[in-house]
Amino acid sequence: MPRKIRQLVSDLEHAGFIQIPTKSSHRKYRHPDGTTVILSGQSGADAHHYQEKEIRRAIAATTEENK
Repeated sequence: MPRKIRQLVSDLEHAGFIQIPTKSSHRKYRHPDGTTVILSGQSGADAHHYQEKEIRRAIAATTEENK
């Protein structure tokens, strides 16, 4: 069962990403180290596999730099 967009947002916020205001329907998150992720979709919608992969990759990149 695919995860929901709201779960991906929670993962990003837990990893230290902050939402940057935009005028579009997409959400833009930036980590203090400069890593940026753009996420589309409604909160209750199912996340696509590429979105989950992108979020995992961004979180992994920030944790590797902190080591």
